[in-house]
Amino acid sequence: SPSPLSLALSSLPPLSPSPLPSPLSPSPLPSLLSLSTLPLLSFSPLPLLSPSPFSSLPLSRMDHPFTVVVAIDFGTTSSGYAFSFTQDPEAIHMMRRWEGGDPGVANQKSPTSLLLTPELKFHSFGFAARDNYHDLDPEEAQHWLYFDKFKMKIHSTTDLTMETELEAVSGRKVRAIDVFSHALRFFRVHALKEVKDQSSSLLEGDEVRWVITVPAVWRQPAKQFMREAAYLAGLVSPDTPEQLLIALEPEAASIYCRKLRLHQVIDLSLRPMTNGLSLESDGSRPFDSSFRQAREQLRKARHSRTFLVERGTGELWSEMQTGDRYIVADCGGGTVDLTVHQIEQPQGTLKELYKVSGGPYGAVGVDLAFEAMLCKIFGEDFIESFKAKRPAAWVDLTIAFEARKRTATPGRSNALNISLPFSFIDFYKRYRGQSVETALRKSNMNIVKWSSQGMLRLTPEAMNELFQPTINNIIKHIEELMQRQEVQGVRFLFLVGGFAESPMLQRAAQNALGQTCRIIIPQDVGLTILKGAVLFGLDPTVVRVRRCPLTYGVGVLNRFVEGRHPRDKLLVKEGRDWCTDILDRFVSVDQSVALGEVVRRSYTPARSGQRKIIINIYCSVSDDVVYISDPGVRKCGAITLDLPEALPGAVAGAERREIRATMQFGDTEIKVTAVDMVTNQTVRAAIDFLSN
Repeated sequence: SPSPLSLALSSLPPLSPSPLPSPLSPSPLPSLLSLSTLPLLSFSPLPLLSPSPFSSLPLSRMDHPFTVVVAIDFGTTSSGYAFSFTQDPEAIHMMRRWEGGDPGVANQKSPTSLLLTPELKFHSFGFAARDNYHDLDPEEAQHWLYFDKFKMKIHSTTDLTMETELEAVSGRKVRAIDVFSHALRFFRVHALKEVKDQSSSLLEGDEVRWVITVPAVWRQPAKQFMREAAYLAGLVSPDTPEQLLIALEPEAASIYCRKLRLHQVIDLSLRPMTNGLSLESDGSRPFDSSFRQAREQLRKARHSRTFLVERGTGELWSEMQTGDRYIVADCGGGTVDLTVHQIEQPQGTLKELYKVSGGPYGAVGVDLAFEAMLCKIFGEDFIESFKAKRPAAWVDLTIAFEARKRTATPGRSNALNISLPFSFIDFYKRYRGQSVETALRKSNMNIVKWSSQGMLRLTPEAMNELFQPTINNIIKHIEELMQRQEVQGVRFLFLVGGFAESPMLQRAAQNALGQTCRIIIPQDVGLTILKGAVLFGLDPTVVRVRRCPLTYGVGVLNRFVEGRHPRDKLLVKEGRDWCTDILDRFVSVDQSVALGEVVRRSYTPARSGQRKIIINIYCSVSDDVVYISDPGVRKCGAITLDLPEALPGAVAGAERREIRATMQFGDTEIKVTAVDMVTNQTVRAAIDFLSN
């Protein structure tokens, strides 16, 4: 049925464009009503944010106890899972060693690569997908669908829906939601098998709490997309949404960093510096040696694959005073996410101090720079043609670069060799009628040489050129964040995520930021988020206060005031003048919202017999907005309230029913519940950011 026009009651003084009072104090904003009931009903205004009746309950035990928590770290370049039994929460079990693997890459995680058959059926994931794709005949490979690094598409798509498509390497397209659900289904099967092998009792499906990690800079539609993919993959049923938690990647890392002991970290700030440079002459030793030790310890721990975490907080934390602030920079494959936390003693909970920031500055930026360099040398038309005609060889080339990328260190004096697949050399000769060597000579790229053994030799200058733009973006972003008023006095910077393993990034961070704060890198830095996600699943209440990334609200009517409201907003209804499109805000950008705090609004159907109320939600990156038509305000979702049939005998007052909606903004996802105030029955309420 058509959406009712939600109205604000006129019993209150009209809204002026002046800033609204702090939403944590009782607000003079009117409750919302539908047009037809205007003269009949009036509700007293409710405080905008009030603690929910559940806020005193431990959320993790509210519904029913889970036996095991399984976390999936769904990364841009690599993915993995880990789990912990609630009876033994100090032990985190990492997933089994994957078949395959790249030389020289110590890896607990698997590449985020998926292979589908020409009939769009699931074939394989991870190393298996990559290897199988590689072994296909080039002609045949064009009919198969190979996806890698596909998570970035969700971040970059502005109007994400269930119908958004992803393009395979061969150019064929398929729905993104299907690609994601295939990957999650793969993890579900593997994780459950492993959990069952380790569990003494029979495990029921509803005893597992699942956690999926997403970048903190992702907006609501992308988070909802991951949830829908999980439903489709059979992780949990849409009827038990509380069985699945969406964890924010830097937040998970922060939760794990609280548990660190001193021997589990590398402290870059303890390195001797002169004029901002390390005293080591070759520039690589301080990182290499400590990372070699760390990797060695990791290898020893590998056969058990079980990590023990502190029951309380780790030694590193005992150095931190109550109120100490720290930044977690999650440097992943696709995105870099920055979060600022303050620790609250004695309970050890975390409070977010500034809205999350970041952007697409992950390690993939270095890969794209390499591709751009190849285009410059061999021509963009050739590279596109090579990708389309020899897709498996292209994947080979990217793997070869990935392995070399990991060995790049600052101050390295010799060139890095990257093998060009034979089919690249052969295809180029046929395509251009000249050799690869000639192309290099003609390109005037002096920083890339040709080796007679069929390799591209990237000089240290070339590697610097590939890394610098991405690294500069990361450092600039951290520096800008540190200059903000709310972030003054940061004592620690934790570098986590796969890209944090790069000595190039470590050195740049040390040079730029080493004088301002201590830079800490957990040893198993690529697994930090995975372990933190398990801890988050065991206790989702650990982050007590978050900051709103956007301003959210709905459009309402208010009494029209001549001279204050623009004429084009005037609506005359039953002899009264109303101002349309006023934004009734639920929460403001960068506002602190504690777990369990809620926003309440009342709505009433426009006519009797109405079975649905649909309320559009608007959002803005700025708080300086008055109308939903202001620049920068956009419709981002809708709340749907399903109305049960009115009770027999209540016909006369049926249209005056009050439906009270309660919204939570303090969690990793926005949640809504609703109650019919006449019958006290729960009303089915949904909030949708995808079908926009």
